[in-house]
Amino acid sequence: MTDRPRLLLLDGHSLAYRAFYALPAENFSTTGGQPTNVIYGFANMLANALRDERPTHVAVAFDASRRTFRTEAFPEYKAGRARSPEEFHDQLRILDDLLAAMSVTTLRAPGYEADDVIATLTAAAVAEGFEVLISTGDRDALQLVGPDVTVLYFYRTATELIRYTPELVEERYGLTPAQYPDFAALRGDPSDNLPGIPGIGEKTAAKWIRQYGSLAALVERAGEVRGKAGERLRAALDTVRLNRRLTELVRDVELPVALGDLRRRPYDLPAFSALLDDLEFRNASLRQRLFAADPGGGRPPAEEHEPLKGRELGPDELAGWFRTRAGAVERPLGLAVDIENALVALATGDGFAASFEPARLTEADRRAFSDWLTDPGRPKAVHDLKSLLRLFGRIDGVAIDTAVAAYLLLPGLAAYGIPDLAARHLGRRPSADGPSGLMLQARAVLDLAAAFAGELAETGMDTVLNEVELPLAGLLARMERAGVFVDEGRLRELEKRFADAMEEAADEAAEIAGRRFNPGSTKQLQEVLFGDLGLPKTKKIKSGHSTDVDALTWLATQTDSPMPRILLRHRDWSRLRMTVAGLIRGVGADGRIHTTFQQTVAATGRLTSTEPNLQVIPVRTEEGRGIRRAFLPGDGFEAIMTADYGQLELRVMAHLSQDPTLLAAFESGEDLHTTMAARVFGVAADGVTPDMRRKIKAMSYGLAYGLSAFGLARQLGIAVAEARPLMDAYFARLGGVRDYLDRVVEEARRTGYTRTVLGRRRYLPHLSSENRQRRETAERMALNAPIQGSAADIVKIAMLRVDEALTAAGLRSRLLLQVHDEILVEVAPGEHDRVRDLVRTGMTTAYPLSVGLEVAIGSGPDWNAAAH
Repeated sequence: MTDRPRLLLLDGHSLAYRAFYALPAENFSTTGGQPTNVIYGFANMLANALRDERPTHVAVAFDASRRTFRTEAFPEYKAGRARSPEEFHDQLRILDDLLAAMSVTTLRAPGYEADDVIATLTAAAVAEGFEVLISTGDRDALQLVGPDVTVLYFYRTATELIRYTPELVEERYGLTPAQYPDFAALRGDPSDNLPGIPGIGEKTAAKWIRQYGSLAALVERAGEVRGKAGERLRAALDTVRLNRRLTELVRDVELPVALGDLRRRPYDLPAFSALLDDLEFRNASLRQRLFAADPGGGRPPAEEHEPLKGRELGPDELAGWFRTRAGAVERPLGLAVDIENALVALATGDGFAASFEPARLTEADRRAFSDWLTDPGRPKAVHDLKSLLRLFGRIDGVAIDTAVAAYLLLPGLAAYGIPDLAARHLGRRPSADGPSGLMLQARAVLDLAAAFAGELAETGMDTVLNEVELPLAGLLARMERAGVFVDEGRLRELEKRFADAMEEAADEAAEIAGRRFNPGSTKQLQEVLFGDLGLPKTKKIKSGHSTDVDALTWLATQTDSPMPRILLRHRDWSRLRMTVAGLIRGVGADGRIHTTFQQTVAATGRLTSTEPNLQVIPVRTEEGRGIRRAFLPGDGFEAIMTADYGQLELRVMAHLSQDPTLLAAFESGEDLHTTMAARVFGVAADGVTPDMRRKIKAMSYGLAYGLSAFGLARQLGIAVAEARPLMDAYFARLGGVRDYLDRVVEEARRTGYTRTVLGRRRYLPHLSSENRQRRETAERMALNAPIQGSAADIVKIAMLRVDEALTAAGLRSRLLLQVHDEILVEVAPGEHDRVRDLVRTGMTTAYPLSVGLEVAIGSGPDWNAAAH
């Protein structure tokens, strides 16, 4: 390995454009509506370059503006280019912040382009003995290639890379890098609006430069060039001379930095981590590569770093460590676990730590560790309590779960791992590499606990943590361990049935199209729908026109062609097949599916289910009910019981808004949607038509999700012009709801967050954004967060109440699943009536809403039969 310095220079605008057009914006944006395709693509290219090239110095050059010395000399220079979209420029500002957090120097030189800055730095670096790497998508940089300079050229996408050395330039063009600007002057450049010589292509241009050695020599001897080509050359000499002047990169731009200023420096970890979270970069690979490129290695400056006195413990040493260290401080011990490598680490508040392999513990060690875990008088700071409970079975005395605490303080973060939180809040990023890394993580858990405790108390969310989330972690761990029994044979039958239905729909589509095609391919769908069948064009996307569900639904209403309906049916069958296939993969050796409940994912506070997701099984279709019939009570149990809240979001809305009309509608005991429809449309209850009831039901539930007139129109299949008066009529009758929703948004704009009935917060910084789309998205979030979040709080309390009641009564029946507002209980023989009463009491008393809580309970031999 040489000590020679290596400078990486990136053409910021060029690479940003590559990312913008390579990654579809509709797939890269935050929940708040901020596009991120430019930043994501650029960050990916930068992470790869830092990993693969290992530069000692790095800088990114951007164009300062469209006005340069080139436009002064030739006003038509780049005149054919359309102005970049606002969403592109908006992301460049954020890209500056990202690079600043990575301690990467960015440069702009008024009057010059980014590649002039790069040329200047290249010349200076080569003169001082550097090796230079230039990352760009602009071929003008090829003139800089030399023995010490390589161009990393992205030629079609943000991933296809060519390494241009002098040898490769000569192989590709038959020219030296120094001859490239001569060649480019003859060829012209349509992308820069530089005219070429009419009738003269790249082959002739390259041949002339090879023959005469340079453009200057060719111009001097232009009279020697025979035929029409010579006439065309001589007629274009002024153009060629100007092209040559404009193509040559400037190598002496005055810059405010020296090469030494470009040396790589440690990241500003809190700023960098916070920005990745704000951008919602959840891709673990990209995050890992970006953090791995930090020259500081995730460590704080030496003067800020408190040394950790750590030991790797062997057999018969853990009990002694507990005696000498664990009792020496009053603060909790920090616990970190590397499950994959079966390693545990503990850290004390006075700078000591230990790690050990549970498999190597002696009986005395195991007893000491178990005694510590189960002693409520010995406080513990842990991370992801639910996973630890799955591992150890029982942990008492948990003072804080730093993962859940961080989730409460900042819901919706991209990552809640110890390294990510430590980077954001502590300015260091301890990896879990080996015992020493894990000990640093255990210490980070302690420090995070101290940082979070005060914030939780200040915001009032310590109560949510201690009374809801920590007890819930224990319940969820037990539910995950228990799993739910399924009839695997029935699931396989359903998978085959859904696959056959998919094939049948594909055959129908092929018959109409006159050829076979893949209904799952966007490209092939575009060819069939808009080419072969000539259907109306849908929303424009980067690859053509949209073929998503909304687009197909629109086509089904706008045309008589059966194709959109067939394709929608194919997608329904495909989704069902994927759901069942996921369930089959999730069946364990015990015949039960052990899903994982995610406690720190949904920003509203809702629980989610993964591996497999049991919350996506349809309930209102026969196919979905068929899947639910495969969920059965296991051995030793006799029935499945389901308990579901009735109209929970609407009850929460009535409680929060105190709207007299909505409260009265609930108190009447009549069908809520019929009663509401009668009041909105001004008819008697028996005059409410099914269509009226449907519209009011959609309206009422939609308001809990921040529904707009456009959203209501799409949901009901009506025009926006019809939906807006419907909303006006609704709010005219329910002024309290309207005033509440206005009040929620205004208060959130003032404070920056919304609150649930338990005080759970959701922060919405974009409420004050100047960007209308992001501001309106934040407003919709502000409308639904208190309602959705309060419903989530109530369901969680209900689960805890039911579990506590079953345990206190000494019953074997147990909770298995939570799906939205519904819980599933596996009922033991002889316990049915007692369980039903306890479930009803636990759920209806979970929270004192003004309109009360209603629960529907059913039981049966399978999940579907237990429906109510």
